[in-house]
Amino acid sequence: MAAFPDSGVLDGGRSLPVAEDFYTVQGEGRHAGRAAYFVRLGGCDVGCEWCDAKYAWNPALFPPVGVGEVVGRVAACGAQTVVVTGGEPLIYPLEPLTRALAGQGVRIHLETSGSHPFSGRFDWVCLSPKRRRPPLDEAFARADELKVVVGCEEDFAWAEQNAARVGEGCLLYLQPEWSAAEKVMPAIVEYVKAHPRWNVSVQTHKYMQIP
Repeated sequence: MAAFPDSGVLDGGRSLPVAEDFYTVQGEGRHAGRAAYFVRLGGCDVGCEWCDAKYAWNPALFPPVGVGEVVGRVAACGAQTVVVTGGEPLIYPLEPLTRALAGQGVRIHLETSGSHPFSGRFDWVCLSPKRRRPPLDEAFARADELKVVVGCEEDFAWAEQNAARVGEGCLLYLQPEWSAAEKVMPAIVEYVKAHPRWNVSVQTHKYMQIP
């Protein structure tokens, strides 16, 4: 994997390697069905084999873009919510981006594995823990939503390990891994029925055929 941009190139987070940014409808978790502007940062050091954004893993493919340019596109489309995702966005300093977005009066959401220290200010944090690089301790306290991808029966135990560490008000979601969805969905449904504090998250954007 290519090296990540150094702090000098990023100017302390005033520029970021943006893989793509677009206005769409949130497809997963608590805010599924709501309009949102996605800012996907390039670069990931977790490397899940089932990741559906592998094209964003190599940060060298995405020259840094000024935060002001991204925020200008957000303002132009009239979005009320911005989702910062990746890759793994917390690899980078996010304070300049979130400060500029807050100046636009939008809600700022983060989707993260929690594997790097937090930076920036967020109104909602979706923590999606990965076995290859588990979340740091601070990530559990910051999570508003815990979303665990389930590809096999063993993932239920992994989900409970992480659920035991989040705050009392954190919402819990089990999401079938897309390529195994038909196989694992019956088990997820039965698990949620038996453990009703959990909810089912489905990747509805894939059914809608939108990004």
